[in-house]
Amino acid sequence: METRVLTVDPEHPDPAALAEAAAVLRAGGLVAFPTETVYGLGANAMDADALARIYAAKRRPANDPIIAHIARVEQLDELAREIPASARTLAGAFWPGALTLVLKRAPAVPEVIAAGRDTVAVRMPAHPLARALLQAVNLPVGAPSANTFTRPSATTAAHVLEDLDGRIDLVLDGGPTPIGVESTVLDLTGPAPVVLRPGGVLLEDLQGVLPETTLAPRYLAEDGATDAPGQLLKHYSPRARVLLFTGGREASRARMQEETRRLAAEGLAVGLLLAAEDTAAFADTAAIEVLGAEGDHAAISRRLFEALRALDRRGVDTILVRDFGRAGLGAALWDRLLRAAEGRVVDAGA
Repeated sequence: METRVLTVDPEHPDPAALAEAAAVLRAGGLVAFPTETVYGLGANAMDADALARIYAAKRRPANDPIIAHIARVEQLDELAREIPASARTLAGAFWPGALTLVLKRAPAVPEVIAAGRDTVAVRMPAHPLARALLQAVNLPVGAPSANTFTRPSATTAAHVLEDLDGRIDLVLDGGPTPIGVESTVLDLTGPAPVVLRPGGVLLEDLQGVLPETTLAPRYLAEDGATDAPGQLLKHYSPRARVLLFTGGREASRARMQEETRRLAAEGLAVGLLLAAEDTAAFADTAAIEVLGAEGDHAAISRRLFEALRALDRRGVDTILVRDFGRAGLGAALWDRLLRAAEGRVVDAGA
């Protein structure tokens, strides 16, 4: 199919563009649109056939659930049952925003959205264009990230087209996404709230509202059964192999320098994802993408997926990156890097 692109002012979206996108969604088509986290690939969340088209377009395995996006808190009752009071509390504190709640699925919601399980993942995005689209279509919209399965998530319309051109109906180009990593996924179906995927809403902030919240991300094989999105170990991965270095700053730099020399001696092209403070130590390496200042996790998050895609475009064989800490947004960065590396972690020591 031909994929149309409509460039839209995210703050003041053109009503005609919104009406066209809403009509595509109501007809069972696929529309990519920006959220505050990454671009989503949307379909009518109440239409099993439309949701199946998402899986086909992304080449996404049927065991990986899809998040339903809503414009109004009242829509939660259309999608979930036995909603705990904690869900209303969290919605009041963090919606609209980068928080996804896993709840028990209402009977009317197609099971394909939850990979056949008895749950549903729901969030209310804060991005003005996403909110305007959801209000225009007046339906819950199922939307995973707008990329082919396991690839780095799309944070620009160009990334969407890189993966999905000719496979979806429409892209609303609202510019780059402001956060750059996906939403936090919080499971409320058990005895205590559990973060299954760290993301744009911080664990520390969740604990300020629900102190009993814990972090327990899962890193499952591709054929593992998942009850929430983003739990597979291979995820957000470039074509190049990724090695993630952890340990002290100087020790990690030294091990990365050593590995760069070793791989170059084997005739392999090496790419580096670096903090700005690390660049002087790798001045002789051709393929470098600077993520931002070491302590600026927000800047690093915005750049991460673009930088992974940029190194792929440069044809590198292996990408080296180090841990940037795990407090605050660092937890989400560690999670994305670990999945991009498919668990290949090098402990450099202190």
